[in-house]
Formats: sequence, structure tokens, C-alpha cells
Amino acid sequence: MTADPFGNEIHVADEASVAVVDDFIGGFVACEARVVNILGAAEHDDSVIVQACAAALHLFAESPAGAVNARPHLARAAASSVPATERERRFARAVQAWCEQDIGSAIRLLDEQLRAHPRDLASLKLAQYFCFNLGDAAAMLRLALGSHDAAADVPHLHGMTAFGYEQCHQLRAAEQSARRALEMQSKEPWAHHALAHVMLTEGRIAEGRAFMQDASALWVGLNSFMETHNWWHLALFALEQRDDAAVLALYDDHVWGVCKEYSQDQIGAVSLLARLELAGADVGDRWQDVADHLAPRTHDQTQPFLDMQYLYGLARAGRPEADALLRAVEDFAPRAPSLTRDAWQHVALPACRGLLAHARGEFARAAEALGEALPRLEAIGGSHAQRDLFEQIQIDALLRSGQAERAHALLRARAAASPASVRLRRLLSGPACATLSGANGES
Repeated sequence: MTADPFGNEIHVADEASVAVVDDFIGGFVACEARVVNILGAAEHDDSVIVQACAAALHLFAESPAGAVNARPHLARAAASSVPATERERRFARAVQAWCEQDIGSAIRLLDEQLRAHPRDLASLKLAQYFCFNLGDAAAMLRLALGSHDAAADVPHLHGMTAFGYEQCHQLRAAEQSARRALEMQSKEPWAHHALAHVMLTEGRIAEGRAFMQDASALWVGLNSFMETHNWWHLALFALEQRDDAAVLALYDDHVWGVCKEYSQDQIGAVSLLARLELAGADVGDRWQDVADHLAPRTHDQTQPFLDMQYLYGLARAGRPEADALLRAVEDFAPRAPSLTRDAWQHVALPACRGLLAHARGEFARAAEALGEALPRLEAIGGSHAQRDLFEQIQIDALLRSGQAERAHALLRARAAASPASVRLRRLLSGPACATLSGANGES
């Protein structure tokens, strides 16, 4: 029997494709760049698994073009005369549902897949990706735990479990799972990532920076998201220490520039530049280069979490495409797929209005609009650490619109959770907050 790296039976038309399927399956689970090798095999191998994997790779572009490029592969998978298991065909059906923006069906198919084949870790990784984008952390964790009896020997499973625990606020379990993954294999970047989340949440700033700096030697051969995102996490620790020069160097050398056309690289750049500015740093003309790559995104509307950051980046660069993107969101939100329509209409839309207002100095309007969106922000997807950007912008809008008491209360809670944060201490010592701190008897 021919099998993938985790023992799942596969069928290919060309024996040479086995290694390439291994590259996709193993590379996807390990966050490695070798996944792209599937495209070469897909040119001549019509097997279901090869074509479905190629389609999935295109869809990870997170843009309308991804679906356009995926559809020919899905058509070839559906018409394939190469024998295939039900597992392979179910995976192809899940990718087809993804292409049709029917994420609910994709998740149901992958859930069914994992019940029958708990070592199908590519299906697990994909299902977690969908649940993450919906803000469903409980499902992320449930899916990972469901594979533990069958796949506890795979370090990447423990990395996926760790992130599920972290997103469910179970930080001790998250750290235990991440460290178990790293005991099994030191190069497990998703476990590095999960530990970075835990340490940032717990205010372990110096420890987190040192840990990620040491781990960075292992971030080789990764896909651009995993590479840039782990460097982004390292930059967040440096930013909490207000080592602005180091953060800017990390931005220039590692966060922006690996794949400027990719959605995740773009939002990482937007998020880090915005956080630097909110902390009081000067980012120079860096917004302009990012905006050049965001400008074609005005009609993407694949995920609300992405559009919100695209819009802010365009607005901070003073680009008119920010208005075009807002109009596109206003048009799309009422007709978004049913599963995400509420998130588009009641979270992303007011948030986009608030972000545009903040970028243009209309702080009272920004605070009001963001205040409408923030209570339900989890619905847009993204991690706690990523969504924190929008809460930081809200605090800044409150401070700049004369609502210092509300801002001060939010900052005090954050500083209590992260007493080593120089960034938060400096914000609290600013003119508006310092007056309130004195009135409350704080030192």
C-alpha cells in the first residue's frame, strides 16, 4: 500500500507523485514551503489527491484569484479515472466546498474524515484553519484532541493541540502540549508559536523574547506565513520592552519582504506598523510600500479579519483605495455567506468605519464605531494576540477623543496582567492617564 507520511492510503497516477504528496501533506502540517511542489505534479497527474491538494494550495492565497485557480484542479479531481479511497474523495469534496465558500460543509466533511481517519493530520490542520477563521476555538481544540489516541507520536499534533488550548485560554495545558511537541522535535514552529502566545498573554516578556530569539535559528524552510509570523511574535516582545529600533529591524529584515503579495504577510506588516505607531514610534515611509501591495485587495472580501487590516493599512498610507474597500465591505456584508454574514455586518463593517476614522484622525467617531464592534470581535477570526490590535486602536481613540477615564481603566487592567510591559507603563504615564492615576492614588 502507498501511504502519506502519517500512514493514510493514497493513490496516484505517477509513482513520482508519492514524494510530492508527501511534500504537501507533511509540509502543510509542518508549515514548510515544500508544499508548492504539488503544483508541478498536478500538471500531469490527474489523481484525486494530487488535484485536491493543488486546489487547496491555490485557495490558501485567500483571494478571489485563489478560487479561480483552484477550480480546474477540482474539475480534474472530479473527472479522474485514477482509483481513489473514500478518504481522498472526501478531502476533495471538502476542498470543493471551501472553493464554493461553503465553509460549514467543509468543516462537517473534515470532521467526518477525522472520525474515520484520525491520523489524517492534513485534514485536521485544514479544519482548524477554518474554525480559527470563524473564531471557534472550542472546535479547534476538540478536533485536535480527537486525534490524540491515534497520532500521539506526531509532534505536530501536539503543536496543533497547544494552539487550540491557548485559544481556549487554557494556558497551562497549552504550554504543556507545546513543550511536549518540542521535546519530540525541536523544529516544530507551530509549537514555538503557541508558546509565544502563552508567554505574551502571561506577561512573560523577557522570557518570551529570549525563547523566540533562540528558536529563530530553526525557522528555515518554512512557508512565508509561518516564517514572518513567528518573527512578528518576536517583534511583539521587543515592542513591549519599547526596543523600537529592534522592532523596526525585525520588520525590515524578517516580517515584511518574504512574500509581499501574500495576505498573511501583508496583515503582519500592517499590524506591526500600527502597533509601533500606537506605542509612539516613527515608522517613516514604510506604510507606502505596504499600501502598494494592498491596493489590489479592495474587492477581495474573503475574510473580515483580513479586510479590516487591509483597510487600515491603506488609510494610514493616505490611499483612496481605503474608501473603495469600505464601500466594497458595505456592499458585500448583507450578502455574505450565511455562516459569516453576521460577522461581516455587525463586527467587520462598524470596525472598518472606525478604523478608517482613526487613521484619519476622527477619534470620537473611531471610538464609537469600534466600541460597537469590539464586544463581538471574536467572530471575525484571528488570534487573541492579533485581534488585540483593534483594542489598542480603540484605547488610542478614547485617549485622543477626551475619554481618558475609559482608556485608563482598560490600560490599568492590561498593565496588571503584564507588569513587565514598558509600553503599557509609558502609556499610563502619558498626560491624560497620569492625571487619573494621581487622582486614584496610584504610583
